[in-house]
Amino acid sequence: MEQQQKFFSSEAVSDKYELLIRYEPIHVGEPAHLTLFISEYATNKPVNNAVLKITAQEDSKLVFTIHQTDEGTYTIETSFPEKKKYSLAVNFNSALGPDLILLSNIEAGKELPHEETASKQWAIGNWQTILLFTFVLLMGLGLGILIQRRNTKTGRQVSSFLLLIAYCLLPAEQSTAHGDDDHGEKKSGNNFSNSFHVPKETQFLFDVLTEKVQKGSFTESTKLFGTIIPSSNGQALVTAPQNGKIIALNVRVGEHIKAGQQLAIIEQIIDAGTQINLIAEKNNLTAEYDAAKKEFDRLNSIKDIAAKRDVDEATARLQKAETNLKLFTGNTGKTIELHAPISGMVANFKLSIGATVNAGETLFTITNLAQIYAEAQVFDKDANKVQHGAKFTIECANDSHKTSEVKLLSLAQEINATNQSQRILIELSNPDSDFKIGEFVNIRVFASENSQQIALPNSAITEINGKPVVFIKDAAEKYTVSYVQLGENNGTYTSIIKGVEEGERVVVNASYQLKMIYLNQ
Repeated sequence: MEQQQKFFSSEAVSDKYELLIRYEPIHVGEPAHLTLFISEYATNKPVNNAVLKITAQEDSKLVFTIHQTDEGTYTIETSFPEKKKYSLAVNFNSALGPDLILLSNIEAGKELPHEETASKQWAIGNWQTILLFTFVLLMGLGLGILIQRRNTKTGRQVSSFLLLIAYCLLPAEQSTAHGDDDHGEKKSGNNFSNSFHVPKETQFLFDVLTEKVQKGSFTESTKLFGTIIPSSNGQALVTAPQNGKIIALNVRVGEHIKAGQQLAIIEQIIDAGTQINLIAEKNNLTAEYDAAKKEFDRLNSIKDIAAKRDVDEATARLQKAETNLKLFTGNTGKTIELHAPISGMVANFKLSIGATVNAGETLFTITNLAQIYAEAQVFDKDANKVQHGAKFTIECANDSHKTSEVKLLSLAQEINATNQSQRILIELSNPDSDFKIGEFVNIRVFASENSQQIALPNSAITEINGKPVVFIKDAAEKYTVSYVQLGENNGTYTSIIKGVEEGERVVVNASYQLKMIYLNQ
């Protein structure tokens, strides 16, 4: 069914503002309610808290009452005394500055087109009803006569003629293929015309924003793929030096610790053979100490007559024996303390007091993400673009976090024999720990020189049937789909080779919502 027109509208623009006024049929001498939409011309942002003054050029005595009802939406109340066209001069001021705009062709007393069409259809319908009634009456009389003469030649000819007349006069079902509404331009009748209608309320609701196309400075970039790895002092593994049993655990998973902080205490596990050797060693050290002490005491008692060299040797022997015995005795508990080699966060571990650990087993992983590295692959065609002093940015695969605090740490020192790629190392600051070890990232290397060309924000570009498109605003409520040819993408902007022209207003926000409106028209 063809959509009927429900209201009239008029629009006007200046270099600052875009105005659209919408109204239902105005009855002369009765209160009229008009809706005025005000938006910024370049960005399509609704204009709020505007100070408005409206005058009619045809009648300066008309009084207009104005109040804002929603974002960028104002209601105007007045009464038009005559059936004619009016021009409204809108003088207003807002944050963007003052302006004066003329809204023309406000028609008082004009009815909507579909009302006249409905009247004509009613007249045609009555004529068809009368004709059908007369035909049925004549058919009834004729059939009565034919029943009596149905077997005669004349009767059969008359019957055939009447059936032909009935077939021709039967009302045929009229089917009207509704394509695009005619808004002053010739349309193809295809439902998927490039132009479509978006009400102003919907634009404000979905925050549809535009940007005027113009040539500007565009920095080309090269996209590389990389992986986050720990920095040189960014990750440490704490292992068990010997077989033992954990007797103290002083950290928790996720705890931030400082270098040198105690992590755990391990008690060594000693087998029987080792225990016998230790006892024998202790006995030897004790015997040596006793002998050295006895000799020292003897020589010290006769030091007046003993040789000084013998006294010195006895003293040194006693000191050595005493030191060895203390070292051995100090290890009788056989406990080992584990300390953090770096500051950072303790990763997940599965240890508990009393658990047995083996020599060389990794017990704790400590990671510091404040400074990390990104390892990237570079192929021959891009190798000359990656140099010291180039500007880099790194972003995660889903673009939820990025950073430009990036520095090239090392150029490639070798080439991968499998795919002939080079590996470079990039250092980046990560104070909020947004990037994680093992995460895939996109690395952009920016050119040192800029070029002048048309470029649009990536948010302005979407796809329809696999082809890139943008939406261009042609009028207050009219948009057009434009298929574009894309150039370089620097992660924020994409250069446009063709498909848009300077001065056009391109939608840069809510492109997805406009796409859904277009596909469902």
